[in-house]
Amino acid sequence: MSGAVRLGLRENAGQFALLVGLNAFVGAMVGLERSVLPLVGEEEFGLTSNAAILAFVVAFGAAKALTNLAAGGLATRFGRRRLLIAGWLFALPVPVMIALAPSWGWIAAANVFLGVNQGLAWSMTVVMKIDLVGPRRRGLALGLNESAGYLGVAATALVTGALAGTFAPREVVWVGAAAIAVAGLVVSALFVRDTAPHVALEQRDHGVARHLSLRRAFAAASVRNPVLRACSQAGLVNNLNDALAWGLVPLYLAANGATAGEIGVIAALYPAVWGAGQIATGWLSDHAGRKPLIVAGMLVQAGALALLATGGGELASAAAAAVLLGVGTALVYPTLIAAVSDAATPAERAPVVGVYRFWRDLGFVLGALLAGLVADALGSGAAIAIVAGLTAISGLVVAGTTWSRGEPASAIAPAAAS
Repeated sequence: MSGAVRLGLRENAGQFALLVGLNAFVGAMVGLERSVLPLVGEEEFGLTSNAAILAFVVAFGAAKALTNLAAGGLATRFGRRRLLIAGWLFALPVPVMIALAPSWGWIAAANVFLGVNQGLAWSMTVVMKIDLVGPRRRGLALGLNESAGYLGVAATALVTGALAGTFAPREVVWVGAAAIAVAGLVVSALFVRDTAPHVALEQRDHGVARHLSLRRAFAAASVRNPVLRACSQAGLVNNLNDALAWGLVPLYLAANGATAGEIGVIAALYPAVWGAGQIATGWLSDHAGRKPLIVAGMLVQAGALALLATGGGELASAAAAAVLLGVGTALVYPTLIAAVSDAATPAERAPVVGVYRFWRDLGFVLGALLAGLVADALGSGAAIAIVAGLTAISGLVVAGTTWSRGEPASAIAPAAAS
């Protein structure tokens, strides 16, 4: 069997395409909430505090971050495919809890299950694509993966915003979530194959496999390796501003007179540009390098948020800000994961990527808390402006980091200087 295993995008086109489509389902689960769920908290459950409404983002982010942290070790022990299937099993309670929720606490609890679903299912589609293609076209592979996921986010954000004017917003969310969760589980269980043979094949070029403990992977990706450290903080800040876009921006626009349909368009525009752009930016990072794209992307995101803050919720400026935010995130998102993968050998990849994704998705928690508390105290514009400043600082941190070149150095050793 090992003789038939080959690395490459073309060589594994069938499984790769299946995983791309499956990741669109994963993204669609989150997109269902993007345009209407904050409004449900305000209108149906009578919440008046931004911090209370954004509790569902905190619950999602905490669950996803912790699941990402565990996913690497679990993938090494149980296999990627089993974790992918488990991720979809955790999605099944989400529509039931949203449909039956008597209080906002149930919505937050449903988002714990959604966070676990995303932490397992999205993590495994990412790692399995990296396994399949090998090192040469890693950026392109991740661009395709993230593009599919966030186009899925955009599509369902647009649809739910449009349908919210005809149907009850909560009904739109739970019906869509039920259909997507069942479809994702069936496809994963029946058609996806594990990628362990591909990992073993690539590992041959790196000597005897060294499987990292969670403690050593955490130290490498958080402190010891300068490239991984820079990527982890950039990922955290990236999702900090994504939490703001998810939880606070719909409320910000609604407070300035936007309808549910208009909010749905803005909520979809950002991930649509982000999703479509990642195919090109992932490919570009393979040729131009990871660092320039990450720095540029963080600074463009900061500019987009500054435009949103100064626009006062006016739709034209919000739309322009959404496009710019999508461009900046497209530059950053697949490039960060590719950079993290560059710094690890195949055997180290799953735990190191898991730690990076822990820090990145912790940004949902910190972003929702920061946005909610500052918005309650100083207003939504001030919250957006503060996040814009943090995003610019993060880009400058990456700019000041000495980057490694060439094929992977072990993540447990400091990255080679260039």
